[in-house]
Amino acid sequence: MEWMDGGSITTPEGFLAAGVACGIKASERKDLALIVSELPCVAAATFTTNKVKAAHIIVCRENLRPQKATVRAIVVNSGNANCCTGGQGVEDARRMCEMAAHELSTQRGLNIQPHEVLVASTGVIGVRLPMDKVEQGITMAVAHLSRQGGREAAEAIMTTDTKPKFAAVRLELFGKVIHIGGIAKGAGMIAPNMATMLCFIGTDACIGRKALQSALRYAVERSFNSITVDGDTSTNDTVVLMANWMAGGSEIAEGSDAFLRFREALTSLCQRLAKMIAADGEGATKLVEICVTGAESERDAKAVALTVANSLLVKTALFGNDPNWGRIAAAVGRAPARVKSETLTIRLGEFECFRRGEPVPFDEAAAHEWLKASREITLHIDLGIGAASWTVWTCDLSTEYVRFNAEYTT
Repeated sequence: MEWMDGGSITTPEGFLAAGVACGIKASERKDLALIVSELPCVAAATFTTNKVKAAHIIVCRENLRPQKATVRAIVVNSGNANCCTGGQGVEDARRMCEMAAHELSTQRGLNIQPHEVLVASTGVIGVRLPMDKVEQGITMAVAHLSRQGGREAAEAIMTTDTKPKFAAVRLELFGKVIHIGGIAKGAGMIAPNMATMLCFIGTDACIGRKALQSALRYAVERSFNSITVDGDTSTNDTVVLMANWMAGGSEIAEGSDAFLRFREALTSLCQRLAKMIAADGEGATKLVEICVTGAESERDAKAVALTVANSLLVKTALFGNDPNWGRIAAAVGRAPARVKSETLTIRLGEFECFRRGEPVPFDEAAAHEWLKASREITLHIDLGIGAASWTVWTCDLSTEYVRFNAEYTT
């Protein structure tokens, strides 16, 4: 597997993208993205488990429901979540599919049907979409589609993100070079539970829908479902993966060696994008990796890691560069998992603070300076009662996060 410099959703063969500004955002920044495959794709997806769901999730599920459904395009707006907007919101989402299909067919001659288009939205909840602007944006985006448009599409799906998020990998299977590339957004309301985070991934690999969904579920659980910024699961969380088979070669069969290699590459891509989201958390100054080992099960390891990652006391201590390992121990102890204090070991980076139930003398001043100088830190937690492990990524909680979210709509 090899990372592609500057790679994105358009790195795989046959994918085009565009990002335009159509006036949904008052800032006049890009706010509508379009991703298109030149050939029909099989598709897999995961969505939020929040009981209050955005309109686009209803429409995407409709369009993905037929077992032989194909997908050709995804249209995404930012600046407006189209959530809690009633039946009209669902109709507006369907209209976005219809408009994209019409413009792609007339401008590009692609003969795309509305049910072959997926839709997504992100932004403020409870506000109707300005459909005149959205329709204008779709027309503009179709005209600007290109193989170089992946970064612009990544910029167009941003809301409170400070930077676009994109990546791509390539690997060889059956003597053919295949690519997997994606774009993502997210900075606040981040505690995905696939299911405001969005991710769109394309591949030119030859893989069927069932195998694609299996690979995506595995990758999402170990990436987007293993990050948290603030413990809030969005109403709009969506990950879509499309495969257009343009690389050629044999079909990747679920359970085969080729499938395991494809799944590993997909998981690595999703983890890279997920870490970009965690690092870009609203007001964040640190990316925090929490590695839990020695658990009785992966479920317990993940529960401990997420409990520590969502602890406000831990996150604020890290923002203040305070090596207060007692807060970590307390969070571990309240996790819904089997934990024994007498077998617990905690390290902040290379500073061991607590070993098998006993405090360990360490240089607190040096640990403070290490925290102060580091943009990326790792917390190691060994439960000492099993062989299972899990890793979660989060960020610190700063005064800027509180200020930003206190004034989000005002």
